Amino acid sequence: MDIFTEMSLNDLNELANRDKNKFRLLIKSLKKIRKQELDAFVHNLHHRYFSDTDCLQCANCCKSLGPMFNNHDISRLSKYLRIKPKDFTATYLKQDEDGDYVFQSMPCPFLMDDNYCMAYHARPKACREYPHTDKVNFQQILVLSLKSTETCPVVYKIMEALEAKYGNG
Repeated sequence: MDIFTEMSLNDLNELANRDKNKFRLLIKSLKKIRKQELDAFVHNLHHRYFSDTDCLQCANCCKSLGPMFNNHDISRLSKYLRIKPKDFTATYLKQDEDGDYVFQSMPCPFLMDDNYCMAYHARPKACREYPHTDKVNFQQILVLSLKSTETCPVVYKIMEALEAKYGNG
């Protein structure tokens, strides 16, 4: 069953805010779990939930999260769009308070009305890897994953499953 038939994005925001403190406590206990055990459990959940999820029904990450661009991302997208990297940067990007390149505004300028990405094959590394729940050493991204519960229904479901297995309540 697709996660989006179970919850709307409004529900997700309410649930994530309701469970934020519970998940913060969970994060403390997850730091004590063997890395390999936690990775295996989270990767299993990642594959199970994403096999039943059509991200195109949501695209909330593309609507609300701006990826950070590295030089390779800028080069790849510039080439894809057939413009010079400096023109790509001037047209689409700005530097944030940390000096990183991010979109000038959201939603993503490459997100189409049907939630497809017009630059999908050239998208930035941050987009390719989001929500990062299939990466090695999940413990390193626990705080990022907590934040992602507000954006991605799959991450919320993963945190719920982690709470059921490792939580105190």
